[in-house]
Amino acid sequence: MKVIYDLETDTLTIIFAETPVAERKISRGVILDYDASGNLVSLEILDASRRVTLPS
Repeated sequence: MKVIYDLETDTLTIIFAETPVAERKISRGVILDYDASGNLVSLEILDASRRVTLPS
């Protein structure tokens, strides 16, 4: 698992697996990527500083 916070775009990305994305679901500033088997590959939170408390 890899967690990336981009301060410039205020985006928090959590990558669970390095597999190709087959399907993407977008809902209210959250993007979920799934592989061909329906497993969650990554989670991206837009405007992260307004949605989650980030560690310093």
